[in-house]
Amino acid sequence: MDSDEDFVSNMSSDDDLMQDDSDNELSDGDEVSDFDVFDDQPDDDPNAISYKSDKRKGTAFDVSYKVYDPDDIRRQQDEMIDEVNMILAMSKEDAAIILRHFRWNKERLIDDYMDNLPKVLEAAGLGPSVSELPKLEPIAGFMCDICCEDEDGLLTFAMKCGHRYCVDCYRQYLGQKIREEGEAARIQCPSDGCKRIIDSRSLDLLVTTDLKNRYRELLNRTFVEDKDTLKWCPAPDCANAVECAIKKKDLDKVVPTVGCNCGYRFCFGCILSDHQPAPCELVKRWLKKCADDSETANWISANTKECPKCNSTIEKNGGCNHMTCRKCKHEFCWMCMGLWSEHGTSWYNCNRFEEKSGTDARDAQAKSRVSLERYLHYYNRYANHEQSARLDKDIYQKTEKKMVQLQTASGMSWIEVQYLNTASQALQTCRQTLKWTYAFAFYLARNNLTEIFEDNQKDLEMAVEALSEMFEKPIAELADAKLKVDIMDKTAYCNKRRVILLDDTADNLANGRWSFNVDLKSVANRR
Repeated sequence: MDSDEDFVSNMSSDDDLMQDDSDNELSDGDEVSDFDVFDDQPDDDPNAISYKSDKRKGTAFDVSYKVYDPDDIRRQQDEMIDEVNMILAMSKEDAAIILRHFRWNKERLIDDYMDNLPKVLEAAGLGPSVSELPKLEPIAGFMCDICCEDEDGLLTFAMKCGHRYCVDCYRQYLGQKIREEGEAARIQCPSDGCKRIIDSRSLDLLVTTDLKNRYRELLNRTFVEDKDTLKWCPAPDCANAVECAIKKKDLDKVVPTVGCNCGYRFCFGCILSDHQPAPCELVKRWLKKCADDSETANWISANTKECPKCNSTIEKNGGCNHMTCRKCKHEFCWMCMGLWSEHGTSWYNCNRFEEKSGTDARDAQAKSRVSLERYLHYYNRYANHEQSARLDKDIYQKTEKKMVQLQTASGMSWIEVQYLNTASQALQTCRQTLKWTYAFAFYLARNNLTEIFEDNQKDLEMAVEALSEMFEKPIAELADAKLKVDIMDKTAYCNKRRVILLDDTADNLANGRWSFNVDLKSVANRR
């Protein structure tokens, strides 16, 4: 059995597989979805991509954000450095050091600078200077205090503080700081007790090109980490950062999902993959609860179920929940084990947990059983959509091959078979949303709005199951023009139902209409 840490790690990895790779990967000619529209390019950064909600279309779950690549990040720093250099009449190197000390808060820097100049300079690492601009120079008769070398014409270096050492010792010191310790913004003079910060001009004189590049990468990282409105994209090998103005205290009212240009969608609040509609605190609690082996051990390891008619062991091998026993041909739903023939009727209730009456929970043991039964109801459906999305992901990876086969069988062009790719992406995105609706519902206290939420959840779930079943049809059937139209219609319907569900939950969350079994407000304020 996996450990708690392994289980949470596996869940995170599974989450990574289920990202919609096309939501925000935009290039010339790409379309913008119904709920993401481009804002006007900001005046201060014409190269950044900006997104915002289109409130006219009622998408309450969208948030405004911008995506920056490494060049954009350096450009932002340079612009702020130039501005401080002009206002305070100091060198650009010193302006950069003092801005980093104030975590790039230009307004607070200028206020404090005007109030107490000597104190600010000392705290920032720009204390009194005893020499001119730093330069490399040989000093006759000089002995380095670090290596005790005293050969004639020894090449030395000293910053404005005047503490001089041989160039070899300085380079070794800087190499250790940058390459081994990952330090860049606050590298101090090697002299004990000296707080003078080495500037970029001095560093350029001393280190090799590869170390300069590493130094600038670390400065970029410090810039992003110092600003509360910027976070790195957590996708592997992605160097972009995302800017979003959502504050920690508001994470009980909004789920700030953002999308990087690399295609990865994640929550700006907690850096986990997209978990709409569940707020960050609910997600944190849910993952912790799922990692508790005392409640989920049997369910975590259970990848098979028994046919409700003949008890044959059945393994799920696709994303669709419509199961047919190979032995007795019985058709049933994988989630609730009910007859599949009745799932298209008005009584469909697979997503809703029926609360037990008080008489069923009179003693502590009965209450515990009811609580566990309720938890397993939601966990089973959460895990099922997670597994289905993983299987749908496997199908998605084979979609291009299927599209090629469909072209051969039907004579369609490559453009005409793109509807399969669109359907596959819709399945993954909707499964991801459905997965988190069950975590959301677990902590949701019942009120007049709960039934509306469950109806929206049911409608999306039924549409996804229908699309999944159509998507898995053999090539011969996919070549049928009517089925193609049905898949395209169902894909559009799934996307529409997802928007409706997320819009409703986000609007109620923002306006405080939901009631939860945990206090999100107090938790958000403690962060």
